[in-house]
Parts: sequence; C-alpha cells; structure tokens
Amino acid sequence: MKGESVAIGRLERFVADWHMAEQAKLEKVEVAVPASNGHRVAVVGSGPAGLTCAGDLRKMGYDVTIFEALHKSGGVLVYGIPQFRLPKEIVAKEIDNLKAMGVKIVNNAIIGKSETVDELFADGFEAVFIGSGAGLPQFLHIPGENLLGVYTANELLTRVNLMKAYRDDYDTPIKHFHRVAVVGAGNVAMDAARVAKRLGAEHVYICYRRGRDELPARLEEVEHAEAEGIEFQLLNNPTRILAGEDGYVTGIELLRQELGEPDEKGRRSPVPVQGSEWVLDVDTVIIAIGTSPNPLIRNTTGGLTFTRKGGIEADEGGVTAREGVFAGGDAVTGAATVILAMGAGKAGAVSIDKYIKDKNA
Repeated sequence: MKGESVAIGRLERFVADWHMAEQAKLEKVEVAVPASNGHRVAVVGSGPAGLTCAGDLRKMGYDVTIFEALHKSGGVLVYGIPQFRLPKEIVAKEIDNLKAMGVKIVNNAIIGKSETVDELFADGFEAVFIGSGAGLPQFLHIPGENLLGVYTANELLTRVNLMKAYRDDYDTPIKHFHRVAVVGAGNVAMDAARVAKRLGAEHVYICYRRGRDELPARLEEVEHAEAEGIEFQLLNNPTRILAGEDGYVTGIELLRQELGEPDEKGRRSPVPVQGSEWVLDVDTVIIAIGTSPNPLIRNTTGGLTFTRKGGIEADEGGVTAREGVFAGGDAVTGAATVILAMGAGKAGAVSIDKYIKDKNA
C-alpha cells in the first residue's frame, strides 16, 4: 500500500529460469506417468489453453491427444510471441514434459478440415476441448490494404518465429524494409514493431488514433518499444495506403484526430480533424488491430453457439451448448492473455473430468 506492488511475475520467472539452468546439475528425476483410467479426450490446439487442459487431464489419468494445425506445437506461444519476450526453449521444455507424461500430439491436423469434431467422437474420444485460439487477423478495410509490402502482425510474427524469414537461405525470406508503419497500439503491435526494428528497419512508427493515455498495450511494453527507438504517431488514423507503379507501398495517408468524450470503456473517443490528411513515407505497413477465432470449427461443428465476434459461447467451466464439447482461451474470449487462456484450460479439465465421471457413474 505504501510502495510498488511485489513483482510476482519477475520472481516466478527467476525461479523458473534458475530451475531450468540448474536442472542439468541435479540427479535425473523420471517424470511420473499416471496410470490410464481408460477414458480418451481430444484437445484441439496446442496453445496455452490446450497444453494446460491436456496436462491436467493426463495427471487425472485420461488418455489425451492434442491436435495441432501447425507443424510445430505451442500455438501462439511459438508463432505469436517473439523470442526476445518468450524463449522458445522454455515452451519446448514444457511440451517435452507433457509428452513424457504420455500426452500424444498430432501435428498438421486441422480440425474442421482434415478431421471434424464429429469424427473425433466417432474415433472414440469421449470429450473434446477446443482451444484453437484466435488466429484470424482483422483488417482496416481501407484502400491499398492488398498492396505489396502490407502484412498483418500475425503473418509477420509467424513467418519470423516459425519460418525463419529473417534468413535469406530459407525458402520464404521476408522483404528487407526500411521505413515501417505499424497500425495499432496493443501488445502485439509493440511486438511487431520491435521485430521490424530487429529485421533492420531504420524507422518504425506506431500509428494510433488515440493518445498516449489510451494506449492499450501494457506500459512496460510501450517503454521497451520507446527504448528501442520505436516512434509514436499518436492521434493519427490511417485512411489509405499508397503505392508506386510497381505495386509496392510508398506511404500511408493519416488523418489527424482530436480526443472527444470518453467511450463505454472510459477511453476518450477520437474525432477526425477534417482536412488534416498527411502522408507518412514508408515502404511497409503492418496491421496489428486484433484477431478473432477462425470460422473453420464454427462452420463444421453443429450444436455450438457463438458470440457476435465469432467466439464459442462457454461458461466459466468451459461448458458449451453441445454435450461433450468444452472450450476455453482465445477461441472463447477472442485475443486475450496467456495466463487467462491457461486458467481456462484448467477450468476445462475440471469440467471434463466431472462430465465423464457423471456419464459413467
């Protein structure tokens, strides 16, 4: 009450990092493999919600199989969060621990395409937990959005994290850019801006229609971006993206804004200043204004209900409108934090355990 709050996150990270560093010096301890209780559960997605749910269920004795759409496990932990914020070795270690416990992981399995939820039940799974995340990017819907040199933050981060696009000797190198405009100001926008800087951009701009007090990113992320030389163009809203004759981006037109009355969340709403358009010279635009759940499961799974933004409707325990189907994480809430997704995974595991026990009582 009289000083700063205790830095719980940093203390936890120190302990976890120390444990991983010292583990090699300790006597090897075999991972306990729980005995099977004879019941099978499918988990869709190997992000924080799916991994947590799978781990908790396996500890309860369930035979768990995770179905992951990508060739590498970890979901947003590996494709969406840069190495400098979350070292991939940490994620790999956690996944290896799950495998040692007996959790099976099937990669390149797109549920809703290569196999449906209905088919999972037909294969003998008694319950399905959907933790497929929110990987569908949102767009600005302004002229020029399909020009060469326009990326979504999802594409940029996935190509850098999973496809090693920063290396010219890989099949999918990314274009070398010099002046980058990142549209958006959340944590993902800060990640994209800092990645662009590391890829060699001389100038990286955050373009956001509100002011500094309304920035949605965590203060720590904003300060890190500023410390690395990211430039902020606040109270500026994109109206169109410009290109040269070759179709490549040459600039982004911005319209200056003024802050009006607060909106329903307490943030002051931006009001356009008519006639104040100006052009920021850039060769690359990265759109980082949010994501939503992919509609693939929504379009192929009957019995579920969905929110207006495409999320699966589920209660606090992850129980959905369809019997035997549970959901949690970004697939329900839309893009949120890793810790909330992990909490949803734990709640889903408890609900699944109760459901299967009640069904077989």
